[in-house]
Amino acid sequence: MKKVITVIALLCVTLGSFPCTNLLVGKKASTDGSTLISYAADSYALYGELYHWPARQYSPGEMLKVYEWDTGKYLGEIPQALQTYNVIGNMNEHQLAIGETTFGGRSELSDSTGIMDYGSLIYITLQRAKNAREAISVMTGLVNEHGYHSSGESFSIADPEEVWVMEMIGKGPGNKGAVWVAVRIPDDCVSAHANQARIQQFPLNDPDNCIYSPDVISFAREKGYFEGNDTDFSFAKAYAPLDFGALRYCEARVWSFFNKVNKDMARYVTYAQGKTTDPMPLYIKPDRKLSAQDIQEMMRDHYEGTELDWRFDVGAGPFNSPYRWSPLSFEVDSVEYCNERPIATQQTAFSFVAQMRSWLPDEIGGILWFGIDDAAQTVYYPFYCGHTETPPEMTAGNGDLLTFSWTSAFWIHNWVSNMAYTRYSDMSVDMKKVQSKLENQFRTAQPEVEQEAARLREQSPSQAVQYLTQYTNSLVKEGVTEWKKLGEYLMVKYVDGVIKREENGQFKRNPYGKPASPLRPGYSNEYYRKIVDQTGEKYKVHPIQ
Repeated sequence: MKKVITVIALLCVTLGSFPCTNLLVGKKASTDGSTLISYAADSYALYGELYHWPARQYSPGEMLKVYEWDTGKYLGEIPQALQTYNVIGNMNEHQLAIGETTFGGRSELSDSTGIMDYGSLIYITLQRAKNAREAISVMTGLVNEHGYHSSGESFSIADPEEVWVMEMIGKGPGNKGAVWVAVRIPDDCVSAHANQARIQQFPLNDPDNCIYSPDVISFAREKGYFEGNDTDFSFAKAYAPLDFGALRYCEARVWSFFNKVNKDMARYVTYAQGKTTDPMPLYIKPDRKLSAQDIQEMMRDHYEGTELDWRFDVGAGPFNSPYRWSPLSFEVDSVEYCNERPIATQQTAFSFVAQMRSWLPDEIGGILWFGIDDAAQTVYYPFYCGHTETPPEMTAGNGDLLTFSWTSAFWIHNWVSNMAYTRYSDMSVDMKKVQSKLENQFRTAQPEVEQEAARLREQSPSQAVQYLTQYTNSLVKEGVTEWKKLGEYLMVKYVDGVIKREENGQFKRNPYGKPASPLRPGYSNEYYRKIVDQTGEKYKVHPIQ
């Protein structure tokens, strides 16, 4: 178990936390022909906000200062591009979207002298590339020229036509560049990654579907990570060997997604549990086609209904919580134990589902369904990829990790989430009603909104962009107000451990206008039995002699 702790420590230094998750869907695997990728930025040290870089032109010779995304540390500067594209969150105006998960890998390959960290690599590339293949070229070119500062990383890269997974790791101090491989996910398939390298063997002579650095195999041989035939080479085995943490904390989340969409993936449950090491495939064909809404719901997964479901053991408390507080592992009598790490987790700063639609103009076709805080308790708002002005509720400077703000989406959602964590089985039901109402309203209005945007675009693309920007910003304003009302409602309904009675959508009053006597449901019979099993007759009621 000491090896597991070492890997976790490395990832915590790299990312500020451990679990990030990307789900990927090819255009023939989606219900409407969209390509889809998702991402959860999970870190206790990351404030949830919506990033924006406007399109700009620069003069020859201008330089761009690069700061490490995780820490803000200055890393160096690189030549600025003459033309950059508008970027909202993790999608640009050409419907290019990029996500990531950190797998760490072999620690000796990290290069602190490199300028390009993984976060800067994503957001600089989004400002410079128009499609997925171009993004791969830009990312690998930047790393080769300026060095790679981060540890091992898996990237999801998608445009309206193609979805790719690229995995990259440095070559160690004094050895500029990185080794990497990028695999195109077939159009009728889905994929996922979650902090563990997933590319095993890959085609060596199929540039339409696989691109890799010239030395990805020879460098592994040189370092003693691999020997054998080139066709047997596995990127994951060479650069990120499996251990218990990689399986139980990382691959388990991939398995949970796969298991929901393909009945045959149930056989990999022992792999997800860390009991076997026969790897899952990089991609699979789903039993049904998936929508953006499906992926949103899968980002809210807590392993419900599987062998990893942990809502009913003693750690879940009296209200069946699917959460456990850090750290990931704990020790009892010198024996190491672990907590589960499902896709939805409390330390998420923001998450998104990027939807790219080839049959629509870029200004309308690309939607970043974006939410702040834990995916299970967030609201996914539709930000169109030309979005030019971030809503104040999601703007940097409106609060921070040390400053609460009643107008910040991050703080309002965290306020509600942290109430829900204390009485999850009850409060989550009330929360989901509001969540569903808002998201259903967005989906219902979408056809009419996009029709109006298309009409405006015929007059001027900028008018369509302005209309969509104002539309979404108004949704955020109204939604955060609604979420604050939800928090107030939960406080009143459940204050001091009782439950206020309700009637016709209102809190019930007695015939004299006073609040009706509240319900005092206590705990479930199952939880009371756990108390008795643990305490014996300590609390037994007995007659007084």
